[in-house]
Amino acid sequence: MGVEDQTSAGGLLRRAGKAAGAMALSLVVMFPGAAFAQAARGPDGIADVAEKVMDAVVNIKATQKIQVRNVPMPQLPPGSPFEDLFNEFFNGPGGQGGQGGQGAPAPRNPQRSSSLGSGFVIDASGVVVTNNHVIQDANEVTVVFNDGTELKADVVGKDAKTDLAVLKVKSDKPLKSVPFGDSEKARVGEWVIAIGNPFGFGGSVSAGIISAKQRNIRSGPYDSFIQTDAAINKGNSGGPLFNMAGEVIGVNTAIISPSGGSIGIGFSVPASIAVPVIDQLRQYGETRRGWLGVAIQDVDEDTAEALKLGKARGAMVINVDEKGPAKTAGLEREDVIIKFDGKDIRRSSDLPRIVAQTPIGKEVDVTLWRGGKEVAKRVTLGKLDETPQKASLEKKDAGDSSASGSVLGLDLVPITAETRRRFNIKDGLEGVVVSRVDPNSAAAERRVAVGDVIVEVQREKVTSVADLKKRLAALKEQGQKRALFYVAAAPGATLRYVTLPLE
Repeated sequence: MGVEDQTSAGGLLRRAGKAAGAMALSLVVMFPGAAFAQAARGPDGIADVAEKVMDAVVNIKATQKIQVRNVPMPQLPPGSPFEDLFNEFFNGPGGQGGQGGQGAPAPRNPQRSSSLGSGFVIDASGVVVTNNHVIQDANEVTVVFNDGTELKADVVGKDAKTDLAVLKVKSDKPLKSVPFGDSEKARVGEWVIAIGNPFGFGGSVSAGIISAKQRNIRSGPYDSFIQTDAAINKGNSGGPLFNMAGEVIGVNTAIISPSGGSIGIGFSVPASIAVPVIDQLRQYGETRRGWLGVAIQDVDEDTAEALKLGKARGAMVINVDEKGPAKTAGLEREDVIIKFDGKDIRRSSDLPRIVAQTPIGKEVDVTLWRGGKEVAKRVTLGKLDETPQKASLEKKDAGDSSASGSVLGLDLVPITAETRRRFNIKDGLEGVVVSRVDPNSAAAERRVAVGDVIVEVQREKVTSVADLKKRLAALKEQGQKRALFYVAAAPGATLRYVTLPLE
């Protein structure tokens, strides 16, 4: 944030103060004396909670060795005015060049890069929780306690998807630890306390409220953060977010800030997500998540209308893994999962988190929306393979590749050897290719792009422009106002559903 922005903000605050003068008098009358002062500073229990838990909050020093490559001294013409300067820089003590002061080869000395973060002890035997990004690439991790004690730590396990890590230190005495609380019961507006190591100032306490819950900041597949206005800064990562009972209800992990400092928008991994991951890391050294075997997307209002779902809700299945539990249970593309294991699925981001937290091998009830009605299925979950997998498509016969045409603001051409090369279409992918998009069309609004391949329309494959036009005409005769297009986005053939109006 620039100086102008800060000055402007200060001006706004001053003007607001002037405008609020008359109201301030009435507030003093409504909340006289000590009551008003207490409301202004927050609950009295903050100091008590901080004192009780402070010794369980630690600083994390993560050190990474970086190999420095030798840089040869440039060749300079004799008598160059830069000769002495370059010679001192490259060949002097600690120089960067390939020659030492006496012409001997200089060793490649590794340098150290250190980062600071926060953490907290959850078991008196020495189990410490922090963020994965704090220790991710470290060769050496040191835990610094409130009394100045420093202990080397071993990494028990870490999980990039939730940004959590578990460390273990050896201590000759029991350590102060803190318990987890129930983040599901925490309410928006409740007071919370963040303790950590902001900018290297260890043991710093800040207080605020829960601003929101279940925030999706698109940092990973299981986003459902607690948002708080308690000051969280660089170095607070991995530190605890306490409720007023001194229980950890979140692990501080991210902020939104144009300057790098707190502007009152911080995010914590809720205990409801953190605890199962931490338990698995302690037990197995890795995560073991449930796996359903589907690719999904959100259901918008247009798609809900096309599927006669009523309102936008649930997670729409756009692909089913041929070897996954969902396939065995009979789930299909265009199914909308509206309930999983007794939990309502309001949006697609709810499903991966709930599935991941469900025990492997558990048989769960799944409620689908299919063909205008609810359908019940039972699925036995598998184990998620954390290794990234690439989607594959079976090669089909291309069928009749008819002439080009235009529908719904889209210019379409058949897939040929030429169009496959021109638009970088994957082998085995069949349909019709979008060669132009009307910028004023609904298709453009829904981000259909040149090079996309329309694979199906309303569950029926299309292998030519004629097929597509025939399908759309049939849907119009049935009174359908919108249709679902199954589209492979260029160039990676990522499949998704797009709902387009037929009028």
